[in-house]
Amino acid sequence: MRVENRVAIVTGAAAGIGEAVARLLVREGAKVVVADRDGDLAGKVASSLGDAAISSRADVSKSDDVRAMVDLAAARFGKIDILVNNAGFGIRGNVVATEEADWDALMGVNLKGVYLCSKYAIPVMAAHGGGSIVNTASNLASVGLPDRAAYVASKGGVAALTRAMAIDHAGEQIRVNCVAPGPTRSTYFDRMIATHEDPEGFVAGLAARSPMNRMGTPAEIANVILWLASDEASFVTGAMYTVDGGATAW
Repeated sequence: MRVENRVAIVTGAAAGIGEAVARLLVREGAKVVVADRDGDLAGKVASSLGDAAISSRADVSKSDDVRAMVDLAAARFGKIDILVNNAGFGIRGNVVATEEADWDALMGVNLKGVYLCSKYAIPVMAAHGGGSIVNTASNLASVGLPDRAAYVASKGGVAALTRAMAIDHAGEQIRVNCVAPGPTRSTYFDRMIATHEDPEGFVAGLAARSPMNRMGTPAEIANVILWLASDEASFVTGAMYTVDGGATAW
């Protein structure tokens, strides 16, 4: 029960890594707000977790949604100890091919969303003695990938913002870290695989990016997030933990 009696908000929690994090936090004793812009799916996840979870339909790029999410957590559970900024998505394209509207939409969720959720959650955390924020970046915050300019830029921004927030809020006893997953067999990748002209070859190519020759699982990412959220990581802040099977070691 490593986060017993803690209150957590997890964004992008209706599926994939976010869902795995929400379920693990509940198993380890936390109360969790399952937040996602797909409110129906978020509600189903929360319902499956019983009284330990509630859902919030929230588009993290919109301040009104984020404020309502934070207010819900504070009203229902009395405090916020853990914030997992996990919501995000990717698009293809180099800077020439990427449309401005698509760039803005991706940055709104992947980077602005981290800013907004942190902006409104931090005062609640600080008022109750501090807490832990874990942001989901990507191993592409450290290395490039062809045809993913906006996504790479957004995740590099998440890593940099993590360091800045860690410095700014250490005095309020708020630790801020991020995880940097490699390709993870989540709902997002399952959709890509299902529509690919060569699904098996696509999966093999993703696996081959790492020396371990496989994709990660949401549970493996969630385990690192749990550790960062817990008191076991009490002297860890401003750090990025790469969870990619060694891909960035090459």
